[in-house]
Amino acid sequence: MEVVREVREIAEKIKNMEIRGAGKIARSAAYALQLQAEKSKATNVDEFWKEMKQAAKILYETRPTAVSLPNALRYVMHRGKIAYSSGADLEQLRFVIINAAKEFIHNSEKSLERIGEFGAKRIEDGDVIMTHCHSKAAISVMKTAWEQGKDIKVIVTETRPKWQGKITAKELASYGIPVIYVVDSAARHYMKMTDKVVMGADTITVNGAVINKIGTALIALTAKEHRVWTMIAAETYKFHPETMLGQLVEIEMRDPTEVIPEEELKTWPKNIEVWNPAFDVTPPEYVDVIITERGIIPPYAAIDILKEEFGWALKYTEPWED
Repeated sequence: MEVVREVREIAEKIKNMEIRGAGKIARSAAYALQLQAEKSKATNVDEFWKEMKQAAKILYETRPTAVSLPNALRYVMHRGKIAYSSGADLEQLRFVIINAAKEFIHNSEKSLERIGEFGAKRIEDGDVIMTHCHSKAAISVMKTAWEQGKDIKVIVTETRPKWQGKITAKELASYGIPVIYVVDSAARHYMKMTDKVVMGADTITVNGAVINKIGTALIALTAKEHRVWTMIAAETYKFHPETMLGQLVEIEMRDPTEVIPEEELKTWPKNIEVWNPAFDVTPPEYVDVIITERGIIPPYAAIDILKEEFGWALKYTEPWED
């Protein structure tokens, strides 16, 4: 039983955040399963399925918070499990896995276009928009509005400690959109000149709470204080099916050396702890709408998306488990 080298490399890149952003993580995980299926040297269907489960498990264990990753794995592996249980031979199962992975990636990319189209309708000519971190879905909304001829300007927060705001600022600027880049702690100061807040999500729970990059909740709270609309752009595969059963979303704690360089940290007093949570939780009452590829919904309609999209996931153990 062998997991191919490319799968382990993708898993490592997801873990150390070389591959970042919930959508890109999901598409990369699906692609990794496609590579495993294509490159597997298994000689029988049982050996092949064990390899697929092992590859999925390795990918699953890389990042605990962003539900897009396990949902991508579920999408591909659930279809493979049905085929395997139905008596598919080796080549039939290989085809099912590869096709499911390609289908997920295609649907994910088309979702961004649809989110951009729906979200741009809520952007008005002259709007100043604030955004946080790096979200392809949020960028799609702003890029589509700009391409429609709307004169917008975007305030981008730096998003410490990994500086994802730099990526967002440069990408928006490459489309010609005027950008103002500010430190995270300036968000409230500039909220008074902001018309809309558009951010992404790593996970959305059954009650419409949004788990996103640390700092998101503070910006949403500040927007609420200033009566500025907060819009969350997110594909439906970011909705967390297990929260329907009361499971809490684990907030990933990352290495403190992302905040304080390792050499400097060695000289700090031993009674100083450096905490580095990657995400925070924004309550649904601080979110005005969620923009999905299916349309724009209020946060409390998240349960309807979960029932339609992932109801099957509650009836099975994870497809990569025994």
